[in-house]
Amino acid sequence: MEKIRFILNNSPVTADTEPNERLLDLLRNTFHLTGTKEGCGQGECGACTVIMDGQAVDSCLVMAGQLEGSSILTIEGLEKDGILDVVQKAFIETGAIQCGYCTPGMIMSVKALLMRVPNPSAEEIKEAIEGNLCRCTGYHKIIEAAEKAAGRGIDL
Repeated sequence: MEKIRFILNNSPVTADTEPNERLLDLLRNTFHLTGTKEGCGQGECGACTVIMDGQAVDSCLVMAGQLEGSSILTIEGLEKDGILDVVQKAFIETGAIQCGYCTPGMIMSVKALLMRVPNPSAEEIKEAIEGNLCRCTGYHKIIEAAEKAAGRGIDL
């Protein structure tokens, strides 16, 4: 067992873990943050996307031993005092959520993009979500939600 310290959703945390435990499992099993979903377990679908040190990452590919001193933001960390993040609101208001399984990962990929590029082009949005698979929406509503969250759509 190894003790790791990192920031989780803006709060310092400590966890006892095996170095080869995946961040995905640590989030779900130790911290009970189940918004991060496991899809493929191989970094191909994006369902488990979280933001690590400002970058969207597949939590199924990040080992707990890599977390020391890092900052992790999950879908649960976006909401503040009961108020949804602008990206979450945009996804709801544009109908970019259907079955909802890919939604947390999509939202986190869009959020990571907007943290770096506040007013991205449609091409930048497409590149940001290219690692996230959705079987329901056809991506048009997801791109519309990202544009809306960036301020180019209808007011939130």
